[in-house]
Parts: sequence; C-alpha cells; structure tokens
Amino acid sequence: MKTRRTLPADSAPQSLCFVKEVKNRCRICYTCVRECPAKAIRISKSQAIVVPERCIGCGNCISVCSQQAKEMVSSVEEVEALLKSGAPVAACIAPSFSVEFQAEFDFRVMVGMTRALGFELVTEVAFGADLVADRYRETLILNKGRHYIATACPAVVGFVERYHPDLVPFLSPIVSPMVAMTRVLRSLHGPDLKTVFIGPCVAKKAEAVDSDVAGGPDAVLTFPELRELFKRAGITSASAEPSDFDPPRPWLGSLFPISSGLLQAAGIKEDLLTNDVVATDGHHNFMNALDEFAEGGMEANLVELLSCKGCISGPGLSSKESLYQRRSRVSHYTRYRELTHNQEAWQKSIDHFANLDLTRSYRSLDQRITDIDEVQIIETMQRMGKQSEEDELNCGACGYSSCREHAIAIEKGLAESEMCLPYVISYHLKTILELSNLNDRLATTQETLMHSERLASMGQLAAGVAHEINNPLGVVIMYTNLLLEECSKDMEFRGDLQMIAEQANRCKRIVAGLLDFARQNKVAHQPVDIRELVAATLSSFQRPEHVELDIVHEESDPIADIDRDQLIQVLLNLVVNACDAMPLGGKLSLRTKGDETTVIFEVEDTGTGISKENLKKLFEPFFTTKAMGKGTGLGLPVVYGIVKLHRGDITVESNADSTLGPTGSTFRVKLPRQAQAHAGKADA
Repeated sequence: MKTRRTLPADSAPQSLCFVKEVKNRCRICYTCVRECPAKAIRISKSQAIVVPERCIGCGNCISVCSQQAKEMVSSVEEVEALLKSGAPVAACIAPSFSVEFQAEFDFRVMVGMTRALGFELVTEVAFGADLVADRYRETLILNKGRHYIATACPAVVGFVERYHPDLVPFLSPIVSPMVAMTRVLRSLHGPDLKTVFIGPCVAKKAEAVDSDVAGGPDAVLTFPELRELFKRAGITSASAEPSDFDPPRPWLGSLFPISSGLLQAAGIKEDLLTNDVVATDGHHNFMNALDEFAEGGMEANLVELLSCKGCISGPGLSSKESLYQRRSRVSHYTRYRELTHNQEAWQKSIDHFANLDLTRSYRSLDQRITDIDEVQIIETMQRMGKQSEEDELNCGACGYSSCREHAIAIEKGLAESEMCLPYVISYHLKTILELSNLNDRLATTQETLMHSERLASMGQLAAGVAHEINNPLGVVIMYTNLLLEECSKDMEFRGDLQMIAEQANRCKRIVAGLLDFARQNKVAHQPVDIRELVAATLSSFQRPEHVELDIVHEESDPIADIDRDQLIQVLLNLVVNACDAMPLGGKLSLRTKGDETTVIFEVEDTGTGISKENLKKLFEPFFTTKAMGKGTGLGLPVVYGIVKLHRGDITVESNADSTLGPTGSTFRVKLPRQAQAHAGKADA
C-alpha cells in the first residue's frame, strides 16, 4: 500500500491522490473501472491501479470494491501530531455527522467525545455553508444572465478541470463550505489556529492541499477516521461529557449534504417552468449534465452538481442505512436547529463576515485522451475479435461504455485486451478446443505407443518361437511327404498322412507369418507410381466372381517415396480381408488420394462390417474374426507395422449394424509423400 504523488501535466505544485491500492486483494472484476467517472483506473498485471493525475477523489472505487482492494490514505497520525503540537486546533464537522452518529447517540455526545481528543474548538461547517449559500444568491443577483457551475463538491471541480477544461470559466469562483468555515475560524481566532475538517469525503483531502484554494484546513479526516481516533484514545460515549458546538451557529446550511440543499439554503428555487436552476447528483448524472452544459443545451443560470448521491452517501461514511433514512436524519437535525434558531444572532454573524474573502481560482489540468490513431484503434479492436460493427457488443463488462472506448484505453496504456469478456470467452473456448484436440491426439499417440510396445514384445517372442519350431516342423513335413510317396492310394493310413501334411503346412504358414510379423524390416524408400502399385497388387490377386471391383484415382501427382514391395503386401492384405468380409458378394472399392504432403489409400467393402468391440483389437497379433483355420490373425499386425515404419497412419471406419445404415468397412492408410522431409519434421 502506498500514497501516490504526482505533478500535473502543466507543472502545477505537487498534488496528492488519496486513494491507495491494497495489493493482492484485487480480483479484476472491473467494477472500479466501470464506476470511476474519470476512468482513473489502470489495469496492469491483473491489478487495478489508481492513476493519480486522472483521479478526482470521488471515492467510488472505494465504495464499490467488495474485496476492499482500494482504501483512502489515512490522516489519523497527521491529526494526532497536530493535537500534540501544542497549537490550538479546531474541529470543523460537516453537517452529515448526523448520518454517521445520530443512530448511536445524541450529537452533543459526539461533540463531547471530539473535545476529549484535545480539540479546543468544535464547530459546524454548516455555518460556512450558510455563508457560501449567501454568496451564491448574491452572485446570481449581481450577474443575471451568466451561467455558473456550483463548486461545493471538489470531485466535480476536479472532473471539470481534467475532463471539461473548456468549462473552467463557468466554475463559480466561490469556495466550498469547508474552506469558508476554516477562513471564518482564522478570522475569529487568528492565523495560528490549526483546523481539521471532519466529513464524509475523500476529495476534501485533495482540496485541502490544492494550491488554488488558500486558507483551507490543515488536515482532513473522514468519519471512520474520527472513530479510529476515539478508539486509539479510549474515548467512548459513556466517558465523554456532552456539549454543544461552538459558535457561530448555522441555519439552513445543514441541508448542504442533500441534493438541492445549497439551493434551499440560498433561497433559490428550482423552478421547472423557468429552468433557471438545475440540480443533480451521482456520477452518471453529473457527467451527463456537464456534457449537455458544454454542448450549450442547458439554459440554467446555476447548475448544482454532486458526485455522490448527496454528501450523505460519501465514501467517508460508515452508516449502512438507506439513502432515505440518511436524508431523514439530516432533515430532523436541521428542523431541531430551526426550532432553537436565533435569527437575529445568525444574521449578525452573516453580516460580520460579509466582506470575508470566499473566492478561489481554478486551472485546466487537461487529462482528456487525444491524438487517437484510428488505424491502431481498428487493429486493437480486430485483435479482440471485433472485425465489424456487429461484433462491437458494447456490453460494458470491461468497465468501459463501448468497445471503441475500451480500445482507446488499451492504446493509452489504461486497459488490457483481457478485460473484454466476449474476447476472453472466445479465446478460452478456442484454447479448450485446442487442448481437447491435443488430448485426443495424446491419447491416440499413447494408445499407439502401447500397441507398438505390445507388438514389439510379442514380435520378439514370436521370432524365438518361430525359429525353434521351424526346424522340427520342416522334418515333419519332409518325412510325411516321403511316406506319402511310398504309400499307394489304397493304403488305409494314407488319409491320416495327408491330414498330417495339411496341418503341418498350415503350421508352416503360421510360422512364416510370425517371422514376417517379428522381422525388423527397414523401409527402402524410392519414387513409386501409386497407380502402378495398385495395378501390381491386383494382378497378383484372384478376385472372386461375386465381388465387384471399383478403382478410383483422385490424386493429381501419383509419385510418392515408399517401399513398393511392402506397400503391395499392405494393399494385398487389406484387399483379401475385404473380399473375405463379403462371402455373399458385394463391392470392393480401392481409392487413391493425395495432396502435396500425403498420399492416401482407401480400401472399402460392403461386407458384414466389424463390431465396435472388435475394432480396437484388429491390429493385435493372432486376433481374427475369420472362422477357425481360415486366418492366422497376423495380416493386419503386419500391415500396421509396415505403415508405422513409413511414419504413416492407418484408421478404420466400420458399421456392422444394418439398422444404422449400410454395413461395411473402410481401411484408410495415410503416408507421407516425401519420406525425408517427413522424417526431419518427426525428428524435430
């Protein structure tokens, strides 16, 4: 947490921003951005940071932050030092004190507790408000036809100076009630008197050190800070001696915390027929009023603007009562004062300070965003997916009223693209989709790796078994054939010998398949015409009469770097399996496709199809769906191994349920067209 100090752009004296960040509490909900009328919040590294030169001290960011990530800078220790300095110190209490304390104890108890802190005087700022109201009435009478913006609210003044510098000449040259009261007290008790303003406003802290406002208080406390002083000093309502405020006593100035309170205190009527006076509050309303005033659409002679919903809802209040309950407390206290009001004494006090200087000056502290590069704004919006006007949702989730305003803030370093909710949602959906695809690919790769490991292990075992069986099997076959040659056709055991020969030859085929499966072949890449390769495959294949053959070549370039003999073995296996899957006949389609980087072979049949439970087992050794004695279960594992040696991929689509559509299977082999280029990418 830290206090931010900065010099305004026009080299004004050093100013203070009295709002500080509490690090790591910010949850980047952008509520403070949305509720800041000055857009003085910069989002950086997932933290909302106050920009001092843009801040007007309204305290909205403090009020709306549910995480307490914004706090006002405390003046408690500064005031404690003043009270211990030995100099006389006066407390000037804002008229909204009734909102803060009246629900707990009588105002006289609050005054007594304040005196117990060491304040020599405890006065009401409401008398300063009476003086200010009198000056407004006088100004309007003497300057009929001129237009003024009331300046009792320092947040509004700060906004005009920074964001409507063209309206600075219209700011009323009259100090706020706070400054008026401190000037009154120094006039009465001498220039050495120290004064502390106590009220509901953060902007008053900045006003007190504003070089354009001479004669302001030495320090400013909010009501919660006053409570902190009571707590530190061990002062309670029970221990304090009740007392009334010190004179001079106010009259209708106590209404100043309520919207239009200045008008009533000054005896100025907000007449809807004449429209000479306009009063509004809340940051949305006061900004709209200033915009209309700047455009010349407002005829009012006096515009009273308050940043909050009246000072009864300032950020320096701890009351949880509703707005109307707060209004009621101010009204009740003012009625009480009216019942005990001494008009003659009050008028005498007003007349006594008739010549007191209540003027002040203003200056332009222009913080408007200018020099906007339209091309950069468009590029920024496009980066957030705002390709056209229809994409500009203007949802306000980022805290800015429009997508364009958000883009401008990004260009000026006040905002980030990630503040745009639709952009973030779209980005994360895209990321989720990419992660899902990567996860699917990872799962496939993992399954492929596990399958390859199983095949490798089984291959080693198969190679050992095959070599051990091959020799004795050859002896059995040889002697069986010798016996058959010596036996006549009518001998009784000739049939048995033929059975032995058939089964021994079947074992030989299985052993040959095992050796093919286990053999660690290398791929002999060479340019091959895949159309000629298909023709060579089919020439060595005896197509059943009941199977219709359809060959389609869709590739533009038939040349690919592959191992011709191995690919013939692949296609032959797939074609034979396809025909076996169509015992009652059907159509066999063999298609070739390709682009600049890949070639694809598709073998499709209209046979019985493969059930879902068998699809995952197709490439496992010795698994077969054929009848006993019709297949070894080694054809597809060999195909799989050859495809993987080519750094390719093989997939299967099949339907065995006629209720879901035509049955059949499609085997798709995808191989890289350029072997070396693909290998290089794989190695990288």
